Amino acid sequence: MSENLKSQVITQGVQRSPNRAMLRAVGFQDGDFNKAIVGIANAYSTITPCNMGINQLALRAEQGIKNAGAMPQIFGTITISDGISMGTEGMKYSLVSREVIADSIETACTGQSMDGVIAIGGCDKNMPGAMIAMARMNIPAIFVYGGTIKPGHYKGKDLTVVSAFEAVGEYSAGKIDEKELIEVEKRACPGAGSCGGMYTANTMSSAFEALGMSLPYSSTMAAEDAEKAESTEKSAQVLVEAIRKQILPRQIITRKSIENAISVIMAVGGSTNAVLHFLAIAHTAGVELSLDDFETIRARVPVLCDLKPSGQYVATDLHKAGGIPQVMKMLLDHNLLHGDCITITGQTVAEILADVPSTPASNQNVIRPWENPMYPQGHLAILKGNLATEGAVAKITGVKKPVITGPARVFESEEECLDAILAGKIVAGDVIIIRYEGPKGGPGMREMLAPTSAIIGAGLGDSVGLITDGRFSGGTYGMVVGHVAPEAAVGGNIALVQEGDSITIDAHNRLLQVNISDEELAKRRAVYVSHPPRYTKGILGKYAKLVSSSSVGALTDLDLFPG
Repeated sequence: MSENLKSQVITQGVQRSPNRAMLRAVGFQDGDFNKAIVGIANAYSTITPCNMGINQLALRAEQGIKNAGAMPQIFGTITISDGISMGTEGMKYSLVSREVIADSIETACTGQSMDGVIAIGGCDKNMPGAMIAMARMNIPAIFVYGGTIKPGHYKGKDLTVVSAFEAVGEYSAGKIDEKELIEVEKRACPGAGSCGGMYTANTMSSAFEALGMSLPYSSTMAAEDAEKAESTEKSAQVLVEAIRKQILPRQIITRKSIENAISVIMAVGGSTNAVLHFLAIAHTAGVELSLDDFETIRARVPVLCDLKPSGQYVATDLHKAGGIPQVMKMLLDHNLLHGDCITITGQTVAEILADVPSTPASNQNVIRPWENPMYPQGHLAILKGNLATEGAVAKITGVKKPVITGPARVFESEEECLDAILAGKIVAGDVIIIRYEGPKGGPGMREMLAPTSAIIGAGLGDSVGLITDGRFSGGTYGMVVGHVAPEAAVGGNIALVQEGDSITIDAHNRLLQVNISDEELAKRRAVYVSHPPRYTKGILGKYAKLVSSSSVGALTDLDLFPG
């Protein structure tokens, strides 16, 4: 390490601690005690294919940090497989895991006085969990995505994990037999990597690249390709340089850079979960951001990419077509990106994109030309009305009928609703209400991929609406509205809806309402009795007690001590 680096690095723990003997035991030698200590938050796990390749990346990062003149320290953090837990009680732990991941990274890095951290994650909550921790600690940091899975193949079609969920709906509707269901199941996930469409994992990795907290092109690389390991080592080297220069997360995570990230989310057709996660990240970084800001950006940014779940292609196709830098360059050229934002490399966004073509290649259809977008405006709309006075989130592109008024079919849990769909009790024109699945009421705000996939599989995707105070998988599409706030568990009006009430979802006018009078709502509220908490102990009990509304990001440390 150079004398210049030694003079600038803050090695808090090593210089003050008399316990060097313990550091010698883990590999420190005489010349290492004045080097930067760099944490590697390793989300390796065999729980899910999303994370099973991450340990090799952590080892590659370790070598990159050593080669750059710093001292790496690997520590673990958890993951929950959303795809495996989907439709079960275990899914309640998914959003909770975002907070656990953030807390664990903060605990390890701050407890051991680390000078910087490289976080390597795969499944959905790894990314926002890591970014929340980085914003809290404000030590030099970089995120490395574990990589996307390659698509499976069956009968000439690309498969993703969502294909398996939809096949269940097709089987229940008698459209395919059990043999075909099993064939789809066997082929949907062929190896390591996160779910292959523009679902939550790929949405967040893409957004973090746009934010400036990950390296260019890294967010769409396949987990099993050599370039992913090479990019990880490069990320480690960039982080050590950021420690030298003291480039801090809150210098990167600003109002402008978050607007850049949201613009990219709209352009690629990303997951509704990105709304929840960026509200949380912004609050942690001290940046003002509201649901209305997503609507403002949606109105001016077109959907440029034809990606699953509602489109044709997967993330590896986007990578071949030019990746996120190509999308960003198009947005920059049309004044929809802030080019002066600094990135973890020390370069600005404009500098990074300087050599990227202004137009996508003509021999691909993944990224559309500016003059021929998939949709002229973004796909994530914020709906409000008497069913969601704080707001709700809908993915409105790819929907043939963006306005529906129909009778409410009310369910108090995801399981009740799924049983009704599979039994053929939901018909065209119905508007399903799934409530008490919000952050407090679930608790944990489960994703409703099982019922929404069953609706699609049954051929009802364009004729049935679904409203919930829970969330949706990034793989969900159709006339669905989630994140309804206030949620049922805190007395939101969704708790007052009765079977058969007329419900309107109007994406054009961004309206979500139950068509009854204010007087009738008041009468129902007067006799409303709240449900008791489903959990009163353990992590779910703690989460339910602490968690904020989804309209502000479902954080557990929001204004713990107001004033």
